[in-house]
Amino acid sequence: MQSNIRSFFQPLARIKPEKEKAEDNHLEDVLTSQKKLVNGSEVYEDFPVNSASKKAAKVLNSDDEEDSVELDGKDTQADDSKLEPDCVPEQKISEESISPSTSPTTSSSPTSSGIPRRKTARKQLPKRKPEEDVNSHNNSHESRSTKRWKEDHSRDDSKDENGEKSMEVEEVKSENAKLVEHKTDRNVKEEETSDSPKSSSKPISSFFAPKKSSVKTEKKQAPIVSENMPVPKDLNKVSNHESNSMADNFLKPSLTPEPPEYNPTKSSYHPVHDACWGPGQKVPYMAVARSFEYIEEESARLKIIETLSNLFRSVIVLSPQDLLPCVYLCLNRLGPAYEGLELGIGKTILMKALAQATGRQLDQIKAEAAEKGDLGLVAENSRTTQGTVFAPPKLGAAAVFGKLQAIGHMAGSSSMNKKIDIIKSLFVACRHSEARYVARSLEGKLRIGLAEQSVLSALAQAASLTPPGQKFPPDVLDAAKGKSVETRKAWLDERALIVKQAFCELPNYDIIIPVLLEHGVESLPQHCKITPGIPLKPMLAHPTKGIGEVLKRFEEAAFTCEYKYDGERAQIHILENGEVHIYSRNQENNTTKYPDIVTRIPKVKNSTVKSCILDAEAVAWDPVSKQILPFQVLTTRKRKDVDAAEIRVQVCVYAFDMLYLNGMSLVQKPLSQRRTLLHNSFTEVEGQFLFATSMDTSNTDEIAEFLERSIKDSCEGLMVKTLEVDATYEIAKRSHNWLKLKKDYLEGVGDTLDLVVIGAYLGKGKRAGTYGGFLLACYDEESEEFQSICKIGTGFTDEDLEKLHLSLKDCVTPQPRPYYRWGGTAEPDHWLEAQYVWEVKCADLSISPIHRAASGLVDEEKGISLRFPRFLRIRDDKKPEEATSSAQVAELYRKQQQIQNQVSLEKDDDFY
Repeated sequence: MQSNIRSFFQPLARIKPEKEKAEDNHLEDVLTSQKKLVNGSEVYEDFPVNSASKKAAKVLNSDDEEDSVELDGKDTQADDSKLEPDCVPEQKISEESISPSTSPTTSSSPTSSGIPRRKTARKQLPKRKPEEDVNSHNNSHESRSTKRWKEDHSRDDSKDENGEKSMEVEEVKSENAKLVEHKTDRNVKEEETSDSPKSSSKPISSFFAPKKSSVKTEKKQAPIVSENMPVPKDLNKVSNHESNSMADNFLKPSLTPEPPEYNPTKSSYHPVHDACWGPGQKVPYMAVARSFEYIEEESARLKIIETLSNLFRSVIVLSPQDLLPCVYLCLNRLGPAYEGLELGIGKTILMKALAQATGRQLDQIKAEAAEKGDLGLVAENSRTTQGTVFAPPKLGAAAVFGKLQAIGHMAGSSSMNKKIDIIKSLFVACRHSEARYVARSLEGKLRIGLAEQSVLSALAQAASLTPPGQKFPPDVLDAAKGKSVETRKAWLDERALIVKQAFCELPNYDIIIPVLLEHGVESLPQHCKITPGIPLKPMLAHPTKGIGEVLKRFEEAAFTCEYKYDGERAQIHILENGEVHIYSRNQENNTTKYPDIVTRIPKVKNSTVKSCILDAEAVAWDPVSKQILPFQVLTTRKRKDVDAAEIRVQVCVYAFDMLYLNGMSLVQKPLSQRRTLLHNSFTEVEGQFLFATSMDTSNTDEIAEFLERSIKDSCEGLMVKTLEVDATYEIAKRSHNWLKLKKDYLEGVGDTLDLVVIGAYLGKGKRAGTYGGFLLACYDEESEEFQSICKIGTGFTDEDLEKLHLSLKDCVTPQPRPYYRWGGTAEPDHWLEAQYVWEVKCADLSISPIHRAASGLVDEEKGISLRFPRFLRIRDDKKPEEATSSAQVAELYRKQQQIQNQVSLEKDDDFY
């Protein structure tokens, strides 16, 4: 037996003709004896090669169908070889003796003579090529129907033999296309160089190898060639109308730039040709990251809008289903603000996950983060030093957003470990600058100077220039083509206003984006309307410095004066199903914070009210003295999941406006009508639900008297509002039709400022051991920067300074954040994280060469500073980004100058 096997693997020239017949007869007997069942299929331990002259006779003489398969010559050998790897997955046989389609295999089990077949074959044959291993391993997946088809055609002469082999090879290669792609260059070179020396074994190779001239093989191999080899030049000439064809899908990579080369800042940007992905494909996160890079480097607001709109135009044309995730990534949000979905990841956890993903030490990451002040840059640098054995899948924009949402929804004891695993998977897959923005998104601070109003403008511009809903290829890529510069700008501004107004009435991108894609910009007002259960951004008032300014502003228009209550803004929604929801001025859901208000609303509303939205103020109330308590008392209430039985601080609701009633929006109605509907729809209950105290007058003395009365009743001052003319409710606007008149007007500046603490100075003398002063800053919404405005050291008691020193010591950072702006001499002893907001009063404002607040808005180079600032209180209800903006600081300065110079110029109202 050993001799027979050796003679089988020897070159054909050494086998004598008379031995061939004996060997064939012997192997025919071995076929039956070596048959065994594996995984439900009959296979053979020894794989004999039958003579071509015996094939037809043995098939005819076979007893059953399986015997026919066993004795089916070359084709049968190929079929059995496809089953064999299930038993022997590690076999290695030379290409010299075995072709990809008809590779006889030797079992690792011993033969009847006790000689292991595998070792005998290896003694005389060189190593098998990797491609043969792949082919032989996957040959087992060929269906039994293919085998039977070959049995029916096995009686044909050698004329059809080559066609059958070529089809077999073609099927195997198509099944293994993905595996073949992963071959290394080294393996490819070895395969190329191994062909020429093996020409000496031509008789055997020609016996087993399939012919390569089959038309069928070329036809099925075309996709494989297009994936692994350069595309011929003539195939690259594809018209736009053929973009959806299969050929275009394969050619797309050669027609589009690579994601790292994506540039949305091109002046003549083409939404299809300049995109780095094809139609129907997922938007790569690299395209979003590259857009963020350009936006971060740009300071001009119009250029930022154009850059982002170019990205959105490509998304609308190529992958409209990814527009919503892209918008949320630009806003760094997980969903609508009122849903309250947050990542819940601390900076320490984020650095820990980064260390595990990159293989760096946690101490190194902490030190670098402290030095650079930006964990995103640390993550980007860490990614460049890490290597992986297998390249992870490239990040998609929708996939990244989906993982961020998954992190936000996780809760429970083991949720933190799951969050870390997701974060690690994101960091491992990051390329180039992706890690920078993934880290910033996880940290909750994108810091690229992209405000929400800019995102809305870019969205409107993209949907206007490249209308959604077009079939690919789109007929209209630039709807403003042919318009003059002035006409184009006016047209885009008008469209942006439509989108912004729609978002004001329905601030939910989950609803607006699908409507925009289906119906276009023009139809947004018809489909996006005020809806109970979705909070609106409230209308805000401008500050004034005196009664004279109020009279000058409103002139002959009728107006009303209302108490300005010192509480928390409460937007109360009554749904048709009877549910009551309460939202803050920042659209946060405060329903669980005020269960006492929820239970009393159904009792105070009239039976005619089915659904409505109220604008009101929740104020701390003393039921014994029946007086309003200070705002500080209200802040002592628990913020979430309050048990009504445990409430110690009672609240009273003061309603002053109605925005929606029984399916009808009232925001376009004048205040006089809205107020009448409010009073007719609800009933007052002392200490629980009251209407805002008001007085309609235009007499200066009466207004001054009413102001004094409001102060005695524990209010901040007055709200002065027009009743009939320009008296609509302007959602999300700080309007000049509402003016606030506070009790501090005669002391200097007409309003207090809410400023962020970004630095501290060590105390001296009796303040030694604590902080003696602090560096405060306003917030610039456009650049997302904190700009220094003053040093403050008055208004604090010794107890205040001790408490502040303890609370601020955890906020100390060795370096200022990249988004801090200050003058050289204003540098503090300790830099602090921007976490706390303080209410500050001052005498007036002045131009400053040191501080950077509102720099460029009033003076081209200098900023604005406060003179004689005084600390009033801590604003726990405000986030740093909700502090007084640089635009408001500039306006306060202009109003001061306006009074001095008797100038009455005002800026137009705008969305905040």
